[in-house]
Amino acid sequence: MLLSKRLKELRINSGLTQRELGERVNVTKVSICCYENGTRTPTLDTLTKLGKVLDVDVDYLLGYDTPVKTKGKNKKIVNMAKEEIEFIKELRKLEDIHQLIIDNPKRAIELISKGLE
Repeated sequence: MLLSKRLKELRINSGLTQRELGERVNVTKVSICCYENGTRTPTLDTLTKLGKVLDVDVDYLLGYDTPVKTKGKNKKIVNMAKEEIEFIKELRKLEDIHQLIIDNPKRAIELISKGLE
């Protein structure tokens, strides 16, 4: 879903129509529309072309644009979307919910899923 949001924002900011962007990456206007609506996913080749045309790294389009260092024994850097980081910051403000997710992530996801049904 992040791909669709970012693709549309970048296209609009670049002053391109869906048709123009499609022509530049060799897909139809309908394909661009579907990518932006999240009903279709571009191929790796098309994703690479979109990144080049829109002058962004493919990682940005996919939402993996912010390096985050992990803690513990297996320290490593993972990439997260800025939107994910903002979500976590907001979640931390809700101490009870945040603690539930930390203590039992599987149970928290089950509760969230039930609430969305």
